[in-house]
Amino acid sequence: MNAAQQPVFKHPHAVLIFRWIVLLLALAAVVCFAMFIGTGQVRYRAWGIVIVKWTVIAGLGFFAVLILERMVTIL
Repeated sequence: MNAAQQPVFKHPHAVLIFRWIVLLLALAAVVCFAMFIGTGQVRYRAWGIVIVKWTVIAGLGFFAVLILERMVTIL
């Protein structure tokens, strides 16, 4: 197997675990926004925004690692 055919992640379930984490975080943000709409309490909106912010940051970091690993196999 040459470098171009090697799997990016050594652990076969790493992508699956990341997908579940992102799905659960997105669900938590939706629940927070629904609670804000239902109760009108601003703290739920703030929690939802924080969850979305950190989910996006984690996703960008994840894809940055994927891209860097692909670049290493190319070089």
